[in-house]
Amino acid sequence: MSGVTWRVTEVVFDAASQHAGESLFALGNGYLGTRGSFEEGFPGDWPATFIHGVYDDVPIGHTELANVSNWLPFDLYVEGEHFSLDSGEVLNYQRELVLRQGLLSRTLRWRSPAGRTVDIAVERFVSLADAHLCAIRYQVVPLDFDGQIEWRAGLNGHVENRGVLHWDRLGQGAQSGIVWLRSRTRGTGIELGQAGRLKVTGAEDVTHFCLDCDGQPVAAARARAREGRAIVAEKTVAIFTSRETPDPCAAAIEKLQNLRGGYNDLRTAHLAEWEKYWAVSDAIIEGDDEVQRAVRFGLFHLLAAAPWEDKHVSLGPKALSGFAYRGHVFWDTEVFMLPFFTLTQPGLARNLLMYRYHTLPGARRKAAANGFAGAQYAWESADTGDEVTPTWVPRQNQRDPVRIWTGDLELHISSDVAFAVWQYWQATGDDSFMADYGAEIILDTAVFWSSRVEWNAEKSHYEITNVVGPDEYHDRINNNAFTNDLVRWHMETAQQVWRWLEQKHPARAAELADRLKLQTQTLARWAEVATRLCLPVDPSTGLLEQFEGYFHRRDVNLAEYEPRTVSMQALLGIEEVGKTQILKQPDVLMLFFMLRDRYDQCSLRANWDYYVPRTDHTYGSSLGPPVHALLACEIGEPEAAYRHFCRAAQADLGDVRGNTGDGIHAASAGGLWQAVVFGFGGLRLTPEGWSATPRPPAHWQRLAFRFYYRGKLEEVDWRRETQSK
Repeated sequence: MSGVTWRVTEVVFDAASQHAGESLFALGNGYLGTRGSFEEGFPGDWPATFIHGVYDDVPIGHTELANVSNWLPFDLYVEGEHFSLDSGEVLNYQRELVLRQGLLSRTLRWRSPAGRTVDIAVERFVSLADAHLCAIRYQVVPLDFDGQIEWRAGLNGHVENRGVLHWDRLGQGAQSGIVWLRSRTRGTGIELGQAGRLKVTGAEDVTHFCLDCDGQPVAAARARAREGRAIVAEKTVAIFTSRETPDPCAAAIEKLQNLRGGYNDLRTAHLAEWEKYWAVSDAIIEGDDEVQRAVRFGLFHLLAAAPWEDKHVSLGPKALSGFAYRGHVFWDTEVFMLPFFTLTQPGLARNLLMYRYHTLPGARRKAAANGFAGAQYAWESADTGDEVTPTWVPRQNQRDPVRIWTGDLELHISSDVAFAVWQYWQATGDDSFMADYGAEIILDTAVFWSSRVEWNAEKSHYEITNVVGPDEYHDRINNNAFTNDLVRWHMETAQQVWRWLEQKHPARAAELADRLKLQTQTLARWAEVATRLCLPVDPSTGLLEQFEGYFHRRDVNLAEYEPRTVSMQALLGIEEVGKTQILKQPDVLMLFFMLRDRYDQCSLRANWDYYVPRTDHTYGSSLGPPVHALLACEIGEPEAAYRHFCRAAQADLGDVRGNTGDGIHAASAGGLWQAVVFGFGGLRLTPEGWSATPRPPAHWQRLAFRFYYRGKLEEVDWRRETQSK
């Protein structure tokens, strides 16, 4: 197994791309995520740590994950000279993220402005074995002098979310070598407690002391260094919030006081946990190291951010790696990320779906506010499930703001959630989840749709008007094919769930019937809507019209705009691109991605041939390439599949859209895994069982993955030499 495929390595630091590096080298443990900023800082950096569920109020966007006090600061002084990459001379440099182990390391040789040379090796992790612990090991070797080395390991409460301040500092101090910092969010009142300690080994005349700077308590140590001899400092930090304990600062201090062992012990436990998860979640590709690394990179960030213990939080499009989207939750989670967790870490998938169950009250409030029954999920959701999509946002360099319609009109999210619940149940057979939680989600969102559809007496069908489909270049449209057919599926599935619940869990069925006001005529209504809902399709070819009037919009040859480095929306403008047939991302084709068994090959081919040339593949949306890769496998176009797959694989490692600095593309990572497993791996899951017909690219030598089906761990392991015999 090639070690390079488990490592993301940087051998030259480029200040111009440091924000992308901070996202790429982010660490997480399912409780918190920390961007890959340097311990000593760098001019213009964006250091951030986000903790699941720690939201605070913000203008325009309603709420956002609040960047918590920075636990990273670890400053080195060599004979009084402060080490930083923008001073002195960097003689060599390497930064590396070891995906298999969740370790971030940096090694370099630095010559100070005064001419003293040191070798520096820094390694850090956020513990997967104990989610409240983070640790850094900092080794220094003087190469041409004897002298004084000093470390300052601090907690920095002076943090912001790109200009927005979220924290009031309640106190700080030091006791028995432990420094602590206590803060509280200004709007939501969530308390944060952090405590840190510093230990130095391998040196003579070590002196420990503390610095009580305002908002920045520091544990420091000064030691006598000898030429050629390594000195090691270990910083350990404990972090709690009032979401877990009433006195988080006391909990953090107590955690460090009771901690036995040092950095190596914590590291060993951390590595053991990562081994457990990779044993099931890895996808093995031999014969293509770059693609293998990209797949593992994406899976690492998904596993690092997924909430292992918390059933009241979920994953946003940037996981816990960046400021973009404010930590809000979209359809990205259920449609693109959840299948990976459902099949390899079903306990995690259950947690993510429990978030949707716990936010049902917010979904019901949204439906009621819009004049509908049932539960209407928010397009952007946070802690309560209420809609947090901004209505207007400032337009860059222009006076008039931009109207954002997705929160009002991108309604398919309610069926996306129901679809994810159904998928999880079919794959796991988790009847208790379906009876206690999942059925309520599917049924109450069906109640919403039943009240939202409109009867068109002239055409004798139901329709859904004034919506936004997955392709967000077109808004306020009628009868979006994706939305309508997903609702059709939803109405059919809700009937199946209700009948199952009545047969297997009659008491729960009676309770839900009373609370959700479900009656015999309710099921009849669902059946009628499913049968008579408008779906604009050419019966002779299977070609679906994306929405009413789409075929009459201006057709554009995208090749005429090449080469370019921005999206078509950026080139033409928001209003103008909406007048064309250009797509930001798959829309009709999402039906074939999600509901593959409902369509035949002829229909897929007709829609592929029409919509793929009209899609802005490179600069539209990162969600598109993995979808196209999977569907290209379905229609037997391996070269196209691999081309789209590589575009998805480079979403972050190649920073193809120039926005990796805002955070990694978590949904693209989940889609990439689906392209591997369902596309190239040909995995199919049915109520009768599973099958796999691998169809990997010609140069791949092996494709292997594991997954759980109905509680049993299964494996697909395809090898080219086996196939040739």
